[in-house]
Amino acid sequence: MSRTDAVALAERHYDDGTFRAVLQDAVGRPTESQASGQVPQLRAYLSDFVAPLIARLGFESRILDNPDGVHGPFLIGTRREGDDLPTVLVYGHGDTVRNYPEQWRAGLHPLEIVVEGERWYGRGTADNKGQHVLNLGALEAVMRARGGRLGFNVKLLIEMGEESGSPGLREICRQEAGALRADLLIASDGPRISAERPTLFLGSRGGFNFELVVDLRAGGHHSGNWGGLLRNPGTVLASAIASLVDGRGRILIEALRPPPIPEGVRAALADITVGGDANAPEIDADWGEPGLSPAERVFAWNTLEVLAFKCGDPDGPLNAVPPSAKATLQLRFVVGTDWQGLIGAVRAHLDANGFPMVAVQACRAEVFRATRLPVEDPWVGWALASIAESTGKRPALLPNLGGSLPNDAFSEILGLPTLWVPHSYPACSQHAPDEHLLGPQTREALGLMAGLFWDLGETGPEVLARRRAEQGAWQGR
Repeated sequence: MSRTDAVALAERHYDDGTFRAVLQDAVGRPTESQASGQVPQLRAYLSDFVAPLIARLGFESRILDNPDGVHGPFLIGTRREGDDLPTVLVYGHGDTVRNYPEQWRAGLHPLEIVVEGERWYGRGTADNKGQHVLNLGALEAVMRARGGRLGFNVKLLIEMGEESGSPGLREICRQEAGALRADLLIASDGPRISAERPTLFLGSRGGFNFELVVDLRAGGHHSGNWGGLLRNPGTVLASAIASLVDGRGRILIEALRPPPIPEGVRAALADITVGGDANAPEIDADWGEPGLSPAERVFAWNTLEVLAFKCGDPDGPLNAVPPSAKATLQLRFVVGTDWQGLIGAVRAHLDANGFPMVAVQACRAEVFRATRLPVEDPWVGWALASIAESTGKRPALLPNLGGSLPNDAFSEILGLPTLWVPHSYPACSQHAPDEHLLGPQTREALGLMAGLFWDLGETGPEVLARRRAEQGAWQGR
């Protein structure tokens, strides 16, 4: 059989209802990692669903407890065909956010796939059960087309805690580095740039949350008797924030700004249009860093966002100068940003600008790091050409996702080039009630991934050899 046959078999997997049946099995299993007491259900997803599913594809697998002893486990699967063949690591997560069935509209339930027109509703359909089940279906199609072979080796890593911040993932990658050794990562999570345009992204922006706190005195004091005499913590905090980011969203502190945008990244983003979907908000043209396109602002630059601000009782304000104020800020940052020095830099800035009374502290120890495979990497051009051949469309290339993923576990700890091919779309209601996939895009994605896996067995060895030969020319760009 040929590449065309592999793509057709993957599309038939959708047409004959097989994909829907397997996905219903996955969606019907509650895997809410953010709720307490869920470890048995999270483990059951791996032992009762994933392990049997991949066993019939020739995988050996084992389930590992989370190193932290608290959160959900991991599954590592291996299918080996030859020492001289490329090895791909495929990643996904089987946990979901909370179901909250009472919040879904009438006729829908988070644990049941309901099809209405092009939409397939159900918790995890988009994030991430639908995406990793789809990739496994594409692998099966290639195996059938090649008479039971893939033409490459596969490692599979499924975690059950991504929606809780991927606790234990980095430690598992350190402990199991040998078992997870591969030549590249191919994974699927997040949305395409738009429903109609296949997308490839190479990493993600990092995320660092921190708090600013102004705690001046015990208790509030009458604003008529003491206003004008007592420093107002809300005013102080608002002014401190305004010294970090201005009223148009431009970052003012140099330490929080990124390095210049590389030319390869700027070129990749030149034909990217952000927004435009029916449910997308209207972009504020005058917001953010001046002189950048919307795509550059969200995929190639840093943003400093105020996520929360509290002073007094917003729902029942008193006629009193409040004693304290607190805000949570978030820096989304790209590769090259000195995030390790963020707290010290903000502290020095506040002191220098007359705000020694504003305390600054990180919200949590774990930070999503910024990652970005260089766009010049040979795997990038290979993947783009494969996607274009399968779909007849020019795929969008995002040097990194605007949001954050635990990609550093793969790119830094395992040292892998990382290719992410998302199968959702921006208006999928991910993390919200009425989460869904789009049927036509799912069918297209099955064929797309079958083509990608077919090409890995066909031309992967050549790309791997070229990459090793050329690595010094582009690495570090």
